[in-house]
Amino acid sequence: MKYQLILRFRKTSIEYPADIRSLERHLAESLGDNATLDGYDTGARDVNLFIMTPEPASTFRRSKPVLEQLLLLDKVTAAYRLEGGARFTVVWPLKYGRKFGLR
Repeated sequence: MKYQLILRFRKTSIEYPADIRSLERHLAESLGDNATLDGYDTGARDVNLFIMTPEPASTFRRSKPVLEQLLLLDKVTAAYRLEGGARFTVVWPLKYGRKFGLR
């Protein structure tokens, strides 16, 4: 089973495109063959980074050291869904109180 893990950043917290490329490079090194980076999109307010993985919670845990190192952990919301699905499960922050969806 494949899942899509989405890392969402406010546009003001990550500079486009240099910081996104750097983040992608660091994540690819950290995650290895267990996950595949699947691009990103930018909206009016947010940047969404997409990762395909069979284990989204575990993949996010392995991503946390990279996010901490780049000072982005407190600026990210992480959620996943079944590939092609519509329902998201938020894994970070732990007490996320809003509905997550792609905009």
